[in-house]
Amino acid sequence: MQRRTRKKAVKPHRLNYLARAMDKHSRRYFDRILEEVIEELPQLVRDAMDKVPLYVEDYPSRRVMRQTGIRNRRELWGLFTGVPLNEKHFDAPSVTLPDRVTIYREGLLWSAVGRDGYVDEKRLKKQIRITILHEYGHYYGMTEEELEQYGYG
Repeated sequence: MQRRTRKKAVKPHRLNYLARAMDKHSRRYFDRILEEVIEELPQLVRDAMDKVPLYVEDYPSRRVMRQTGIRNRRELWGLFTGVPLNEKHFDAPSVTLPDRVTIYREGLLWSAVGRDGYVDEKRLKKQIRITILHEYGHYYGMTEEELEQYGYG
């Protein structure tokens, strides 16, 4: 006897405008989309991820917001912290913190919300991809202007 399996319908994800914190459903949804995006990234970027880890946080800390001059935590989607490759020297002091890229779920999710309150999955994937490419571009020494020129601004 053959069994038919139905593909589970994917419901659009709706964000709660009044929520002050990420909920577990939004986290799971974002992380699933992130995994799909990472699988499709260029090999050069995935190789960089082996050297410079990608961290995923719900939103930036107050300290990060102060340091970057961001007032609304939903406006910061990603951040490279460290020394770009083109500025590293073999005789440089080794007291620096390790390089890292951090992306923020809340800002990225909100960047993809349509007027109906639902996350546009295609827009979310695009914004996650652009954000990751942007931050790893900083790792490779690219400036904001160069990233903007390539469409990753």
